[in-house]
Amino acid sequence: MVLLFEILLVITSLLMIGLVLLHKGRGGGLSDMFGGGVSSGLGGSSVAERNLDRITVGIGVVWAACVVGLGLLLKAGN
Repeated sequence: MVLLFEILLVITSLLMIGLVLLHKGRGGGLSDMFGGGVSSGLGGSSVAERNLDRITVGIGVVWAACVVGLGLLLKAGN
């Protein structure tokens, strides 16, 4: 069970790194390469950026749950 949490933690950590790098910063970001930089002139963020935000938050929640779960498993094992 611990091995499963460790593998899931590594996968979600790598996904988080990639997703954060895709976000648009002040001067643009890697999301511009994939069409995320095309937004309307009315303000707000594009659909791609909003979806990227939702995916990032979801992966972040899974990552946090893995950290807590792994901590509880390791504490219970000692």
